[in-house]
Amino acid sequence: MLTGMHIAIIGGDARQLEVIRKLIELDAKISLIGFDQLDHGFTGASKEQMDEIDFTDIDAIILPVSGTNSEGQVETIFSNEKVILTEDIILKTPDHCVIFSGISNSYLDNITVNRELVKLFERDDVAIYNSIPTVEGTIMMVIQHTDITIHNSNVLVLGLGRVGMSVARTFNALGAHVKVGARRSEHIARITEMGLQPFHLDDLKRQVSDVDVCINTIPHLIVKAGVISKMPAHALIVDLASKPGGTDFRYAEKRGIKALLAPGLPGIVAPKTAGKIVANVLSQILIDHLQKREENK
Repeated sequence: MLTGMHIAIIGGDARQLEVIRKLIELDAKISLIGFDQLDHGFTGASKEQMDEIDFTDIDAIILPVSGTNSEGQVETIFSNEKVILTEDIILKTPDHCVIFSGISNSYLDNITVNRELVKLFERDDVAIYNSIPTVEGTIMMVIQHTDITIHNSNVLVLGLGRVGMSVARTFNALGAHVKVGARRSEHIARITEMGLQPFHLDDLKRQVSDVDVCINTIPHLIVKAGVISKMPAHALIVDLASKPGGTDFRYAEKRGIKALLAPGLPGIVAPKTAGKIVANVLSQILIDHLQKREENK
């Protein structure tokens, strides 16, 4: 339980609603900033403005998946209020206050240097759980944007990280001919063990000549113009890497090849499930922190 813990939830999308529900269930005191247009009422949570919060009493701050922009503005889907998170606000919080965000940037890293910043989307557990709705969203996009079945199609997956492994395994289960590109020898070994066809990413240009669908999970420019030029005209590229992706989208458009940048699929195709994933992991971290504080008293 989180009885006695005061948590500020600042901005966010539909995923945050599941976080709010979970934390109320655990008996935390919740202050909501950037939710004034939210019709849903949560018993045990109060809607407040940024300047109404006594941050000296806040034990944790939960930001949206996107954190802040480079000027400190927080995304607020349920409000027109402009919410800015500053270093002065962070410094008002107790030393034990924990800041949660999906991802971070240099601005957020700098203003939280004196507090613990938890980047949820860098955690293995969150990434692995999120790979499930990511795969389902990828399947949906492939079906919508091709005129062939996944079964018997030639699918190239780039990268065997937490998302790449789930994507490769699922498309193989759907009957596609799956080739997976990687650099690390242990990844090549794992691809082989999975019964898929491995190749080294240095050989990418040669591997794309008969591809129907290329799914990239590598957050660096890997699907370059020289690679795209070797693809058949009907090929579809689905880039799951974080913005700006790993594809030369300008050249793909020039070549007439459809290339889709699709980061954040869990929050788009399954916001309720994605919210529960974040809520479950986040609540366990908070429980662990509360227990440590009690033990150190």
